[in-house]
Amino acid sequence: MARSRGRDRGRDTAHGIRAGIHRRSLLLGGAALGAWGAAGCGRVSGADAKDGGNLLERLRSQGTVRLGIAGEIPFGYIDRDGEFTGEAPEIAKVVFQRLGVERVQPVPTEFASLIPGLRAQQFDVVSAGMYITPERCQQVIFSDPDYRMRDAFIVARGNPKNLHDYRDIVRTGAKLASGTAYAQIGYAVAAGVKESEITVLPDQLAGLLAVEQGRVDVFAGTTVTVHNVVRQTHSGKAEATEPFQATVDGKPDIGAGGFAFRPAETRLRDAFNSELRAMKKSGELLRVVRPFGFTEAEMTDLTAEELCAS
Repeated sequence: MARSRGRDRGRDTAHGIRAGIHRRSLLLGGAALGAWGAAGCGRVSGADAKDGGNLLERLRSQGTVRLGIAGEIPFGYIDRDGEFTGEAPEIAKVVFQRLGVERVQPVPTEFASLIPGLRAQQFDVVSAGMYITPERCQQVIFSDPDYRMRDAFIVARGNPKNLHDYRDIVRTGAKLASGTAYAQIGYAVAAGVKESEITVLPDQLAGLLAVEQGRVDVFAGTTVTVHNVVRQTHSGKAEATEPFQATVDGKPDIGAGGFAFRPAETRLRDAFNSELRAMKKSGELLRVVRPFGFTEAEMTDLTAEELCAS
């Protein structure tokens, strides 16, 4: 994904934080995304809005579903071998095959363009680990979430300032960095960190380098992306902290992501939910997403209805 995602992606102050979702990473070059985008830029025909829509039947007939992705590791991306993968696409591959749709085709776009692109029928489903928020629920309908996410820090080896949550940053005066449009900026501001003193970097890889070089004391991101980048780079100068739950106004701010559908397509959403719930119950969901750094701690029984009303 490109970096320019604006406030709708989550770079909000505390009172507006629920309007966005975490800005995670773009560790993939643009060439692969461009190639996939050229292959998937066509529009699909409109669905019958009556009785829950007919998109599921049309997808079965054509044998392919187009998934809107935003090129983020580990949520949905093209890997170094040119393969389409990630937490959300791998779930989609399983679910849609069981729904009678054999193939999934990625349609890469800017994160901020996912909902507009879905509504404009440029693709059939958003498969990007999108956080479910009341604001987004006014524009699209969501599956139940397939994960729930907490935050974590990248800190210097040994965590010399003993940083474990945003209050510790306020207490110590540590120099904080986070990513472009990351919701963690809003969480830090809610805890009392001055937004003007937060260093904004492109992604968690840049954050890791800043911590290693001593330019900042801590980089804030989601636990999966933070732990992934530390593990994948084999950093000897930095480490990831234990996950913690961010709060706003003293209350936990739940970040949980799912798949988005056009509002008329309730039949497809309900069929998707049925398969997703079966995967959760059997433990298959965790087996599918574990290779991308997800653990039992990220599994959730929350519903989209609960998150849309929160």
